[in-house]
Amino acid sequence: MDYNGIIYVVGTPIGNLSDLSDRAKRVLSEVDFIAAEDTRVTLKLLNHLGIKKPMISYFEHNKLQRGEEICARILGGESCAIVTDAGMPCISDPGEELIKQCAEKGIRTEVVPGPSAVISALCVSGLATGRFTFEGFLSVNKKSRKEHLEALLNETRTMIFYEAPHKLANTLKDFYDTFGVRKLTIARELTKLHEEIIRTDTEEALRHYGDGSLKGEMVLVLEGATLKEEKAVTLEDAVSIAEKLIESGTKASEAAKEAAAVTGFKKNDIYRELI
Repeated sequence: MDYNGIIYVVGTPIGNLSDLSDRAKRVLSEVDFIAAEDTRVTLKLLNHLGIKKPMISYFEHNKLQRGEEICARILGGESCAIVTDAGMPCISDPGEELIKQCAEKGIRTEVVPGPSAVISALCVSGLATGRFTFEGFLSVNKKSRKEHLEALLNETRTMIFYEAPHKLANTLKDFYDTFGVRKLTIARELTKLHEEIIRTDTEEALRHYGDGSLKGEMVLVLEGATLKEEKAVTLEDAVSIAEKLIESGTKASEAAKEAAAVTGFKKNDIYRELI
């Protein structure tokens, strides 16, 4: 396999190290260097695999400068694998910026898919999976959080959020205050020893876990808004509209015509009921 001048986006386990694919192991062992969100975390994975490989740190606060360095090395003929601490890189992750830089420079990119907390949580949520939206982490800024959630008030797709345990209590309160009672699944410690799938609703979740007692890495899967069914308009409704128009001075034929325009019934059918 030709590894020259290419960057691999490599998914790593979100908890259980056995979830790493054989292809991911091979790529990590054969690329020239690895770009890691936290080299200490990735070193533990490499040690587990028995792989020794040069690493370069790539995280939120150095991503622009390091991105240029990484791109230059790849353009020079080296191969790179980008990994995050857990799961798929570039999803709610600074690796997104590196892939943009690579795309702009025409650098070949390949994905080595692996575990994803987003998809894993959705699969076991018990909520609708046909259409969903990933909302990432909510802002710690109260105004931004409120605006974010209010913008989702009428979102009908299932919504997925990442959340840190120390912010869970505030998030559960915000969910209940914004959305009222909706189904909610809390996926905690996915693939780890103490994995727990809590299928509840926003009210019950706030009551039981609003004290901040729930610990571990969490993904929140929230039910989307229910489409309100509009009451079907009847011929009787159309006639009532026409009658009110007549009471205000409109001729019967014109009233029937206007009522037909807003209800979809035929003018003659409405007029027939008026006379």
